[in-house]
Amino acid sequence: MSKRAVLEVIALDVEDAVAAQAGGADRLELVTDMAADGLTPSAATVAGIRAAVDIDLRVMLRPADGFAAGDPEGLDRLVRVAGELREAGADQFVLGFLDADGGLDLAAVERVVGALGGCRWTFHRAIDRATDRDALRKQLADLPGLDTYLTAGAAEGVDEGLATLLAEAGRRGEPGYGQTILVGGGLRLDHVPALRHAGIDAFHIGGAARPEGWEGPVSAEAVARWRAVLDDDVA
Repeated sequence: MSKRAVLEVIALDVEDAVAAQAGGADRLELVTDMAADGLTPSAATVAGIRAAVDIDLRVMLRPADGFAAGDPEGLDRLVRVAGELREAGADQFVLGFLDADGGLDLAAVERVVGALGGCRWTFHRAIDRATDRDALRKQLADLPGLDTYLTAGAAEGVDEGLATLLAEAGRRGEPGYGQTILVGGGLRLDHVPALRHAGIDAFHIGGAARPEGWEGPVSAEAVARWRAVLDDDVA
């Protein structure tokens, strides 16, 4: 029997978080400013959400739109913010940095991860913009705390990246491929059967949980529909 799939939902505030948990989400990704595809939320927001729900939270560490870590001063600020977020109750994170050529900015990733004190973290969809996904995975393979890749398989989304996702699922256990594949980015319910058949058991939704779009809140009913489909697909 396949194990129960993880359903992660993007939350911007307490209202989103409460609705997502009520709908059956297992975990939240906490961000702000979806116009920039999700930036680091405030420590106050994290603390409020942590007090309102009891499911896992992964907090975005991303200072600006794009996948660059920024200048040394900006990286220093991000490290300080990571410490503030930990004090606010965050114990799981989301991050990922590329250089100007699309290669992994390993120095920046290592600097931020070093401030997390062993907390678990996701390398986010920067992998879908990397020039060499395989090389990136192997460079990151031994970093402490990395347990998940959030990926659509392609920058354009799951429709274009499905074959890559299935291929990477088939490499599970190889060096650089031991982490969970968390599928998100243009993910639809009709993608689920093929992904589950390949052994993928973690799914990430944002807009799909918001019938009114990003100007509206997370809908517990929308999340529950995803939960039901993921649970029905267990065989």
